[in-house]
Amino acid sequence: MKPLLILALALLPSLTRCAELGAVTRQMVRPVLIRNEHNSLLQLTINAKRPFVQVQAITVELEGATELESLQFYFTGADGSFSTMKTFGDRLRSHKSVVFKGHARLTAGPNRFWLSCRAKAAANLSGKTDARVLSIETSAGRLVPRDETPNVRKRIGIALRRHWDDGVHTYRIPALATSARGTLLAVYDMRRRQAKDLQEDIDIGLLRSTDGGQTWGAQKVIMDMDTFRGMPQEVNGCSDPGIIVDPATGEIFVFAVWMNGRAGTHQWNSGGSEPGHEIGRSAQFMMIRSLDDGRTWSKPENMTRKWKDSRWILYAPSPQQGIVLRDGTLVMPTAGRDAADRRFSNLLISRDHGKSWTVSPVASYDNTECQAVQLADDSLMLNCRTEDLTKFRTVAVTRDLGRTWTPHETNRMGIIEPNCNGSLYRFDYQNGDKTKSVLLFANPHSQKSRTNHSIQVSFDEGKTWPAKHRLLLDEGRGKGYPSLSRVDDRHVGIVYEGSGAHLVFERIPIEELVNDE
Repeated sequence: MKPLLILALALLPSLTRCAELGAVTRQMVRPVLIRNEHNSLLQLTINAKRPFVQVQAITVELEGATELESLQFYFTGADGSFSTMKTFGDRLRSHKSVVFKGHARLTAGPNRFWLSCRAKAAANLSGKTDARVLSIETSAGRLVPRDETPNVRKRIGIALRRHWDDGVHTYRIPALATSARGTLLAVYDMRRRQAKDLQEDIDIGLLRSTDGGQTWGAQKVIMDMDTFRGMPQEVNGCSDPGIIVDPATGEIFVFAVWMNGRAGTHQWNSGGSEPGHEIGRSAQFMMIRSLDDGRTWSKPENMTRKWKDSRWILYAPSPQQGIVLRDGTLVMPTAGRDAADRRFSNLLISRDHGKSWTVSPVASYDNTECQAVQLADDSLMLNCRTEDLTKFRTVAVTRDLGRTWTPHETNRMGIIEPNCNGSLYRFDYQNGDKTKSVLLFANPHSQKSRTNHSIQVSFDEGKTWPAKHRLLLDEGRGKGYPSLSRVDDRHVGIVYEGSGAHLVFERIPIEELVNDE
C-alpha cells in the first residue's frame, strides 16, 4: 500500500469527526465601554453532532487592538446568554493576533463561547475595534468558522453611570448640554434605593467633562429636597431634569419635577398629582441655576405658582436640552396633564435671559416628553413622544413662538418609536468653504421595544430621514432616553440608557453621519 494512502486512511477517523463539527461567529452592534469589566465582542457557536469533542485553542484576530487592555473567552455550553461563570483559557493582553488555549468539552448540539474585552481607560472615543475568529483547534481537527456578521466594528464609549456607582441603585433619564465654555454637562436621575420612578428617594445628579467627553469629573448632587416637612427622603423625590444654557451670559438652568408625600404614586398616573399649586398635592416645578460653568448651583426655586395653570393636573420639564433661538430667546420644552387629564407638550420661554418666563399654549395632545429645534425659516419644530398606540412621533410646528401650532407633514407617520423619549438637535458644520446644517434625531428605532438605539439625519429640515444615514449605536435592549449635544465643530455627543450601562456616552464624528450626502 502506498504511503500517502496509508496516511489518508489513518487520518480518516479524525477527518470524519471534524466533518461532524460546524462553527459560526456573530457580533451584535453595541459599544465597547470604558469602565466595564466585560464587553462582549463576539459569540462563537460550535455545533457538534456527537459529544465529547474537546476544544483546545481559539485564534483571534483584532482590529483596534491598541484600544483594548485585555481579552477573555468564556464557555457557556448550550446556554446562548453571556455569562462569566466558566472561562476558556487565561485572560490575555490585547494584541493584533491572540491565541487562547484551554479545555472545553462539547456536547451534542450548539456549544457557545463568548469573547469579552476590557477597554483601556484612555481608549480613544473616536476609535473602533473588531474581532474575528481565524481558527479553532479541537481533538477532532481544525475548524474555520463562518462569520455571519462581517465588518461589525464596535465603537468605543464610556459607561458613565452603572448600577451601584457611588452607592446609587439606578441612574436614569439623562439630559446632555454644552456650556458656553464648551464643557459637557450631563444631568440625570439618581434613584438611590431602587429602580422605581417617583415617588421615591431620587436626586438630580451632574457629571462634567472639560475634554470633549474623554474623561468626566466626580459626580455632584445638584438638587436634593432632603427631608422637607420632616418627611423621609423616599417621599421627597426629584426627577426628569431638563437643562438649558444661555450662551450670551453663560448661565445654566436645570429644571426638575419634585414630589412631596403621596407615597406609592407617580405624577403621570391617576392620583399622582392634582390641580392647583399646593405642595404635597400637586407636583412641583423646580429650577436651579449656575453661573460658574456648572461647578456650583443655587438653591432650588419653586416656580409652580408662576408657571403652572392652576387647572392643570401636572406641569413639568421635559427631560431634555432646551435651545436658544437666533435672537437669544431661551426655549425649554415642557409637558403636562391638563384639566381634562389629557397629556400635552408645550414650551417654556424667556426673552430676557432667564429673568422671567412665559408658558406657551399646548402644542398637541396625547404626547409628553419633547425637544425643539429652530428651523431655517425661524419657525420652531417640536418633536414629541406619543402616548397612544400610534408608535410614530408627534411633530408640530409654530411660527409665533407657541401661540399657535400646526401639525408637521411627518406628524405621526414619519419617525417610528416604541413610546420613549427622543432627542432632536440641529448641528451646523463646515464642509470645505461651505457652512451646512442638518437635523439629528436619536431614539430607540423600533415600534416594539427599546432596542436599536440609533441616530438619524435629515438634510431637508425634518421632512425626510434617509435610511442610509441611520447610524445604529446599540442593538441591545436598554431604556433609551437619548440626549444629543455638540462636542465641538466636528463631533456630536450622545448620552443614552443602553444595553451595557445605565448611562452611556459616545462621541460621533459628524462626517460619519453625513457621509455620501
